[in-house]
Amino acid sequence: MIRAGRTPAARAAAAGRTPAAGRLRRRAVAAALPAAAALLAATASPAEAVGYRYWSFWQTDGDAWAYARQGPSVSRPLDGSVEGWRFSVSEDSSEKAARPRGDRDFAEICADTPAEKGTKRIALVLDFGTADDAPGGETPPRPRTACARVPEGATSAEALAEVAAPLRYGSDGLLCAIDGFPASGCGEAVAGDGRKDTGEDTDGADAGGDAPGASSGNGNGNGGGDGNGDGGRDGGPSVGVLAGVGAVVLLGAAAAWQARRRS
Repeated sequence: MIRAGRTPAARAAAAGRTPAAGRLRRRAVAAALPAAAALLAATASPAEAVGYRYWSFWQTDGDAWAYARQGPSVSRPLDGSVEGWRFSVSEDSSEKAARPRGDRDFAEICADTPAEKGTKRIALVLDFGTADDAPGGETPPRPRTACARVPEGATSAEALAEVAAPLRYGSDGLLCAIDGFPASGCGEAVAGDGRKDTGEDTDGADAGGDAPGASSGNGNGNGGGDGNGDGGRDGGPSVGVLAGVGAVVLLGAAAAWQARRRS
């Protein structure tokens, strides 16, 4: 015996299993899934990107190189300082970035540059990297050292421009080229086989001997802190991306639940 008001159709309606409610739930979920897929596709990093091709900026910390904690347009080295620049394909990380090679002895580098009143001398180690680091079709110059004699208040960027012009900067202040190398490209992501993978080239204009106002932060003028940027970008979807996708899916489920309640 079926009680009044509890027919199979009534029970289905109470449980939200009417044809209209089912259609609403299916539409809500169908609307949520493409949004989740689009979010993942738009924000996931290329799976094969292993590093970035860029100039990193270094300063000596005793007998070792230390990743610069200020951009070259902000850093004002003292007389007798040693600074280094290295072009390479490296992770954007102070621990994994390639360090300058070669001599970093101030007395030897600046032996032929006498001190003058009102100036300071900065020893520079310029490492243009290896053939594997260079963009296609370009040959890196041999590493070299130089001694910049500049006014006492000069920045690291001004010291570099004194001995390694032309410099090329990107529109965001990132140093793209030293002594004209490389001729193109600026901080682009590079895949495992050495090909450019993602990221627009911000080639910038030839800065000649001038040092534009690159932003303060890491060693090459790009951001803040210790130069890690967004950390070692490992090419996989980040936790934030996955969380965002999960949120979209939950929104779809909530919409389906609301449709069920209203049916």
